[in-house]
Amino acid sequence: MMVGDGHRPADKGRAPTVRPFLLWCQTTKLTRRFRLPSPPTRRAAPLSQNERLDLLGRLLTDNDLPLRSRVAAVIVLLYAQPCSRVVRLTIDDVVHDNDQVLLRLGEPPSPVPAPFAELLLSWIDNRDNMNTATNRDSPWLFPGRRAGQPLHPFALAELVNDLGVPATASRAAAIRQQVLDMPAPVVADALGYHQVTAARLMSEAGGTWSRYAPGDHTRSPAGWTPRGTGDS
Repeated sequence: MMVGDGHRPADKGRAPTVRPFLLWCQTTKLTRRFRLPSPPTRRAAPLSQNERLDLLGRLLTDNDLPLRSRVAAVIVLLYAQPCSRVVRLTIDDVVHDNDQVLLRLGEPPSPVPAPFAELLLSWIDNRDNMNTATNRDSPWLFPGRRAGQPLHPFALAELVNDLGVPATASRAAAIRQQVLDMPAPVVADALGYHQVTAARLMSEAGGTWSRYAPGDHTRSPAGWTPRGTGDS
């Protein structure tokens, strides 16, 4: 696989577009109700760690790339978040704790490293789709074109894929590295994954953690209120 050259792999990791369109036709009553077969489930092969790091390096340093796409892709590559969760993030999920920037994905919030923190804060100050009167105070980290709505997950996935970052494979690589570096329960709490899912991923990745790492993993910054994170 070629990565980092600005060209995306052909349709790899791309969400299908026909099924959502047909479901939309039903919802808007453009067609009669009909039953669609369940889509086949395919597990995307994760990127290698070297490929993941190369992509992160390019996204953090190439200022010619669109800022919105860069920020979304880094969230996928760093924090193993699906686009369906990324679009639900709000600017309140970017937490300032003294001089540190944190991203609230689970409990406790995850630290944002300095190179990405600058990009993230710059994006908050220069978000797209903020010109209409009803969207001027939008809380969404990635506002959509429709007033009050975030960007659609498929639209965000397109933006990420257009950078040459296969969203699904990148997320798989990120969560694999996370469970190799930390105990699965810690990863699950911090990134909003179900603990059973994180434990399974650790087993598949060959992780050897059998207990929590030392330290208090439940402390949250002052003034932060946890919220439900759902399953993965």
